[in-house]
Amino acid sequence: MALTRRQREVYDYIRDFVADNGYSPSLEEIGAHFNLSSVATVHKHVQHLVDKRFLRKAWNRSRSVEPMEEPASGTVSLPLLGTVAAGAPIEAIEVAETFDVPQDLVSRRGESYVLRVRGESMIDEQIRDGDYVVVESRSEARDGETVVALVRGTEATLKKFYLRGDTVRLKPANTTMEPIDVPSRDVEIQGIVRGLVRRY
Repeated sequence: MALTRRQREVYDYIRDFVADNGYSPSLEEIGAHFNLSSVATVHKHVQHLVDKRFLRKAWNRSRSVEPMEEPASGTVSLPLLGTVAAGAPIEAIEVAETFDVPQDLVSRRGESYVLRVRGESMIDEQIRDGDYVVVESRSEARDGETVVALVRGTEATLKKFYLRGDTVRLKPANTTMEPIDVPSRDVEIQGIVRGLVRRY
C-alpha cells in the first residue's frame, strides 16, 4: 500500500532507530527528529503505518512500535511523482507518495520512479488510462523508446520518441491520434518507460 512521503520518512526513521538502539523511539523522540511539536500528529503518522502494516504495536510495552518487513516481498518502493498524459500534453502534477513495484522492473532504484497514466494515446502499447508506469530517469532517448517528455517546460506527455533533425516527433500508440511535432529545443526527456503496473 502506498505511503505518503512523510509516512515513508517516519517509517525509515523508526526502522533505523530500532536497528541502532535495539528498541523503538518514543513518540516524543519521533516528533523531535521531525520538528513536530504535536504528539498527536506523530501518533497519527504512526497509526497510519500500523494500519498499512508497516509497523506493529505491542500494547504491553511503553516503547511499543516496531517495524514489520515491508508488505510485499520481491518489490521495490519507488516515489510516485504524479500524473503523466497519454494524450495531449497536460501540466505535470506532483504528489507525495510511494508505490511498490516488482523488483525486476527496476534497473536503477535510486534513479527510477512511478507515474500514473491519464489518457488513451498509448493503448496499442497496452498502456491504458489509470495504469502506472515505471520510469528510469534519463535525459536522452533512442528512436522508438517510450518516453516521458516535458514539452515547453511545463507539459508532461507519454509518447514514442523519434528525432528528426531539429524536430522531435512524439508519436502516440493509437491510430486515431496524430503525432506531436515539436522543435527539439522545446522538449526535455524526463525518463524512459521500463515497466507497467495495473491495478484492478
